[in-house]
Amino acid sequence: MDLLLNLVVVLHLLGLAAIVGSAVFVARGVPTPALVWGARAQVVTGLLLVGLNQAADEPVDNTKIAVKLVVALVVAACAEIAAGRDRRGQGNPNLVHVAGALAVVNTMVAVLWT
Repeated sequence: MDLLLNLVVVLHLLGLAAIVGSAVFVARGVPTPALVWGARAQVVTGLLLVGLNQAADEPVDNTKIAVKLVVALVVAACAEIAAGRDRRGQGNPNLVHVAGALAVVNTMVAVLWT
């Protein structure tokens, strides 16, 4: 069970790296497939982490998880909307920057909320 949990944590961190890396360092406002898939991965792996922790009878702060889920869904929505607009030629770099910034905020919530 520990191996599975650690693998999901690695995938969760890779999703974060894809979001922040795409939004801040690689594309500079242009939505990339890595941004969109990273946002999707963050939501899915985050839910898996909560489920695995609850299955192992680990304590879970449901309020913190709810806040993180809302922020992750907003990140995913920004990424999806930015990618859709870019495909139609109506690109908006602000949505990409918001997705990157909110991913960092979500990380801060994860680390600093005790």
